[in-house]
Amino acid sequence: METSQSLLALIRRYVDSDPVAAAHSLESLAEEDALAVLKELPPDLSSRIFPHLELTAASAFLQELPAEQLPPILERLEPQQGAAILMHLTPQAREKFVQNLPAKLKKSVQEYLAYPEDSAGRMMSTAMLSFHEDIQVQDAVHKIRLLAQKQYPASYAYVVDNTNRLVGVINMRDLMLASPQVPLSAVMRREVFSVNCFMDREQVADELGRRKFFAAPVVDPEGRLLGLVKAEKLIKGIQEEATEDLQKMFGAGGDERAFSSVGFSLKKRMPWLAINLVTAFGAGAVVACFEGIIAKITVLAVYLPIVAGQGGNAGAQSLAVVMRAIVMREIRPGENWKLLVKEGTVGLINGVLIGVLTAGAAWMWQGNPMLGAVVALAMTANLFAAGLAGAAIPMTMKRLGFDPAQSSNIVLTTVTDIVGFLSFLGFAVLFQDALL
Repeated sequence: METSQSLLALIRRYVDSDPVAAAHSLESLAEEDALAVLKELPPDLSSRIFPHLELTAASAFLQELPAEQLPPILERLEPQQGAAILMHLTPQAREKFVQNLPAKLKKSVQEYLAYPEDSAGRMMSTAMLSFHEDIQVQDAVHKIRLLAQKQYPASYAYVVDNTNRLVGVINMRDLMLASPQVPLSAVMRREVFSVNCFMDREQVADELGRRKFFAAPVVDPEGRLLGLVKAEKLIKGIQEEATEDLQKMFGAGGDERAFSSVGFSLKKRMPWLAINLVTAFGAGAVVACFEGIIAKITVLAVYLPIVAGQGGNAGAQSLAVVMRAIVMREIRPGENWKLLVKEGTVGLINGVLIGVLTAGAAWMWQGNPMLGAVVALAMTANLFAAGLAGAAIPMTMKRLGFDPAQSSNIVLTTVTDIVGFLSFLGFAVLFQDALL
């Protein structure tokens, strides 16, 4: 008992001082031996090791660990790593994994699994070899021999750094001829071609065909290794069924398709059309509040759709940029405000420029400079609001759990209509003496 406690204290000091080295030491062991060590470790120690494990090793260990050891380990994982590990698991292990995921991490993992249709992320396989760059050649060769029975690809092994970013590739011939004691970083080829997980299937096929490669590693936008896409799968156009199962497990990827049933399409669309009807009445109510000024200056009715329409167009531009950023995971945590400021600034500048052009046209058309000024002020206000709304609405909808692609445009149209009508007619009331 005393010896066991002493050994545990020694392991604790080792993990505390260098969890990365501890993780790499486990990777170099046979899977059975590494699991025996992990099962004896307290949860706080094993949870410190797991974030530094290579994905294949981490998934293999998680499949065999008892369920009670999983919660503290999973809480330390980054969402990207959690999603990548989940894709490596067997169906039985996935269920255990998902049940033990914290609620916040489960939602983030769902987002990382929702790759677009026909993207590299949807078609990639997780059957690949990868090692950390500081692993010695002899340890890598030993591990490959242990994994040979699992029929992993035998031509290449990929090399990652301590954050699982792809940094190189190793040819098996180079590995066998290298000195056993040198690290893989001294043997690997650093110029490695990879494809982004969001790259379209046709583009991936074109890149592989041009280079005459039979496969290529798939990475996320930060360069982390996720899997392997094969040319034969691109040719057949078969999507990875395991990925689809994962998305269904989380409720992702089951939305309406082109040939969905009429009833299903109505169920998906009707609620948002009803919401759109309510919001349209809201915009109409704003106009109704200014019936008096419109009756006095009927020419205002000519410019209402111009101001609202320009706001809608500007908001749609901002919405398209932000929607793409959401899909491509370009918005990192804490950068929402930065994006809002940028889109608001673009909207304000566009509003001033378009407002000046519209003011000049209104002045020449109606012969009233004050009408041009009112139009310019309203245009500036509406395009500024449109830029902010185009950025804020999809991010807010996503945070609330709604589909941004389906709901954002309806809300955006309401915002630009109401702000456009309110600002234009409000300025008209303010300057009505000069307009009459």
